[in-house]
Amino acid sequence: MSTSARRVLAFLLLGVPAVLFALITWQVLAHGPLLRLDARLSRALVEPDRFGGFLSDFGNVQVAVPALVAAVGYALWRGRAAGADRWWLPPLAAAVLMALVPAIVVPLKDWTARPGTPVVPPGVGYFPSGHTATAAVAYGSATLILLPWLRSAVTRRCLVTGCALLVLGVSYGLVRRGWHWPLDVVASWCLSTMVLTTLGLLTGLSRSTRRRSSGTPSSSSGPSSPTMSSGPAATARSRASRTSRSSSPSSDSPGSW
Repeated sequence: MSTSARRVLAFLLLGVPAVLFALITWQVLAHGPLLRLDARLSRALVEPDRFGGFLSDFGNVQVAVPALVAAVGYALWRGRAAGADRWWLPPLAAAVLMALVPAIVVPLKDWTARPGTPVVPPGVGYFPSGHTATAAVAYGSATLILLPWLRSAVTRRCLVTGCALLVLGVSYGLVRRGWHWPLDVVASWCLSTMVLTTLGLLTGLSRSTRRRSSGTPSSSSGPSSPTMSSGPAATARSRASRTSRSSSPSSDSPGSW
């Protein structure tokens, strides 16, 4: 992918979720018509069961954060062992962005003060979903910092697929149990997309710096040119080549070997 295409993709992954999040937040604050659709969708999906609760548990801090810590430790170990330039940047960025999640979500909960569904006890502070944001940022960050160290394309696909299934499972479980409105989950998807895009940009910066620092092998370090060969056979070939060139018309294109 070209540099311009990457910039356009990064702009879309930052801009579109930001606009969508702003729209949803405005609807929550203004009690707009989107909330009526949200309530109807919630009533159609809510069915408290153990499986939904099991899925939502993967969004708990006690589950998601240790998974990210393990990934951070592995990425630090591999990066340092490989002697990569700025090997510490992607894992450190992942940890910092994870720590920023509650600093972003909690003030938004207090500001919007959205009530919960009829299934949960009376209260406010359900928008956006903290469990969804925790799962998406923790598992998504772990995936992003591990991908550069996986050689097999199949392994990389499995990791990305597993991450997506975990986040979708947590989201489904929260809505299925009635612990969050669907829009609470969608808003957290938007926030998490912006956070993970930021981490992806930092990870890409680290990889590009590593490629520049490694350099490109010079042609002088490769095998010696045939014109530099020595010995009687080489001398004979050189004389024959000069004789052939002197008896043929000149050409602007270089000769091929």
